[in-house]
Amino acid sequence: MACENFTMQELKHWSLKDRRGITGVLTDIDDTLTTDGAITADALAALAALQRAGLTVIAVTGRPAGWSEPFARAWPLDAVVAENGAVAFSLQKKAPWPNSADHHPLAKRYQQDAATRCANYARMQQVAQRILREVAGAVLAEDSAGRETDIAIDHHEFAHLSAARIAQTVQIMQSEGMNATVSSIHINGWYGTHNKLTGARWIVSELLGRELDAERDRWVYVGDSTNDQLMFEAFPHSVGVANVRRFEAQLAHPPRYITESERGAGFAEMAAALLAARTG
Repeated sequence: MACENFTMQELKHWSLKDRRGITGVLTDIDDTLTTDGAITADALAALAALQRAGLTVIAVTGRPAGWSEPFARAWPLDAVVAENGAVAFSLQKKAPWPNSADHHPLAKRYQQDAATRCANYARMQQVAQRILREVAGAVLAEDSAGRETDIAIDHHEFAHLSAARIAQTVQIMQSEGMNATVSSIHINGWYGTHNKLTGARWIVSELLGRELDAERDRWVYVGDSTNDQLMFEAFPHSVGVANVRRFEAQLAHPPRYITESERGAGFAEMAAALLAARTG
């Protein structure tokens, strides 16, 4: 069941009781964990502290499989779900960070079978070429070589598209039967029924053998943009890092709480609030 719409509240209003009940963290990556394209020391330390405290931490991102795999190895995460729910990585044997990747193979999972991925890939390249022809200034995201199940157009990472060009790109994707979402940096399009929420359900089932829908009130989702609002709506405990205000007017479903700090510092602020509840 979807949660009701909320006006964003300061993080200090997140009750101690609710924070004590949280056992897992789902988080976006770009402009949520990262700042200016890289993870900062405070965000990395926050991930490690959450892991030490026994919380499950899963990143759910629109970034490609090829881009996400190194972070699944290097960061203190239980899993990374990439390409908006289509692909997931997890270490087959988890050791405490920073040694979690040492000598442990990485498991890679797909939601679609190989034949479906192959057929969809060919269709998506045709759509990508149409967008490049028809949308003035459109360029493929620089991480496109690592993408297996979607396409991405850069609108705010290394290139810039106006709101009108973003809307035109989304319209073309949708006219071709694709799903389309807009993150803080990219416009993503794909074929299939997966999204961030179905990807989160899938990896919790695969990794933990549990049903996410039965325990949504024990998870928090952290994000920063319009492509996170499906998750903001689904989880009673949702947090936006402060830069989510950039998209506030476009959010039909904003996060329930908002941090004072932006990006990685905002994630660290959220983590500190969770950890304080466990020790207080």
